[in-house]
Amino acid sequence: MPQSTPHTPATPQTLLERMVSVERHEVAALLASFTMFFALLSAYYIVRPVRDEMGVTVGKDAIHHLFSYVFLVMLAAVPLFGWIASRFPRRWVLPGVYLFFALNLTGFWVLLKSSGAGAAAAGAFFIWASVFNLFVISLFWSLMSELWSNDEAKRLYGFISAGGTAGALAGPLITQVLVRYLAPADLLLISAGLLIAALLASLVLRNVHAGGGSKGPVNGHETEPAGGGIFDGAAKVFASPYLGRIALYVFLANVIGTFFYMEQSRLVGVTISDSAERVKFFAGRDLVVSVVTLAIQIFGTAQVMQRLGVTAALVALPLMATAGTLALFYDPVLSVVAAVMAGERIAAFALSSPAIKVMYTLTAADEKYKVQNFIDTVVYRGGDALSGWVYAFVGTGMGFASGATALVAVPLVGLWIWTALGLGNAHAGRSADHQRSKSAAARAHGQ
Repeated sequence: MPQSTPHTPATPQTLLERMVSVERHEVAALLASFTMFFALLSAYYIVRPVRDEMGVTVGKDAIHHLFSYVFLVMLAAVPLFGWIASRFPRRWVLPGVYLFFALNLTGFWVLLKSSGAGAAAAGAFFIWASVFNLFVISLFWSLMSELWSNDEAKRLYGFISAGGTAGALAGPLITQVLVRYLAPADLLLISAGLLIAALLASLVLRNVHAGGGSKGPVNGHETEPAGGGIFDGAAKVFASPYLGRIALYVFLANVIGTFFYMEQSRLVGVTISDSAERVKFFAGRDLVVSVVTLAIQIFGTAQVMQRLGVTAALVALPLMATAGTLALFYDPVLSVVAAVMAGERIAAFALSSPAIKVMYTLTAADEKYKVQNFIDTVVYRGGDALSGWVYAFVGTGMGFASGATALVAVPLVGLWIWTALGLGNAHAGRSADHQRSKSAAARAHGQ
């Protein structure tokens, strides 16, 4: 009688290797990356509904002014970050910035508990939160592009992004549960604790990657500053067609995204009168987005980028925005804008954002930090500021119902699609050049 082969129970590591195209020596660093992004996005998605409620408190007529103030703050903050990145070892830049923002959260908790959410305090928090989320997330991806190669990023960025989406799922759940027992300001302390957890995870990540990652100890230069001047990020964006295309893609994404955000704020303000109900609405929508995005990131993102190419992932978001623009033109109601923003964010988080981050794996060390930071902050919020003023001017208080907003948005999404196609081709060319250089270096080393 033939003997059956004993069944070996699957371990968490083997299950992960079946789910993700990950090599065994990459597992520890991959899990540390996942954990770090989970803690970071949990922290932000606790802050986000509070920020959105502050935006409603300030009023829809003042939001475009707030986006302009955010842009001005970014203009001041980016040179400061450039100075820090130029003079301090890269290993300590991210922990230092995260600690600074955790202390900021504690300070806002004291301010909001003592004075309440008046217009001034609400506006200040809205501006700060809009700066905070871009800086901490940009720094996370700077670290990722420093650690992971282009080929590794295509395989692993979907799963790493899923860590953030799981955090984006946990954040609204935590908010919806705790808002019943705590004041919104008290949630800021929970967010500060999670941000410290992300900081600690970054230190673990560097250590485990240095011990077993395929790129070695962060190219051997993690104790060196990024180098260059404090304005290098801006200068290189305008000097490099490749980086310029990334900047234009991000700029157009935020111009269109802010159109949708402003329309949502207008419709929420006229549809939902209770403050707590508005917070629950924002958190509930984020919960739906996170569930769908998580499934796509785990099972679909890597498949799309490896089989269909990075270009397909880049084009998905502007195509979704085109459909959303047309939908709001025909039926500008809260249910439609909620669906449009949900679809747009799913496409952004699951496909276009990981694809954009893959672009930076083929850049120099200072470009991974200073250029990426400039694009993720100044360019990103520049789109906010411009879009806010355009929306206020052409919307005439009616948003997409006026028809003028859609007439502005349609040609912009066309330009966005064209930019996505050009950027995908540019990345393919740069990737091919990189592979040829690696092959030539390997042959030379073998000789």
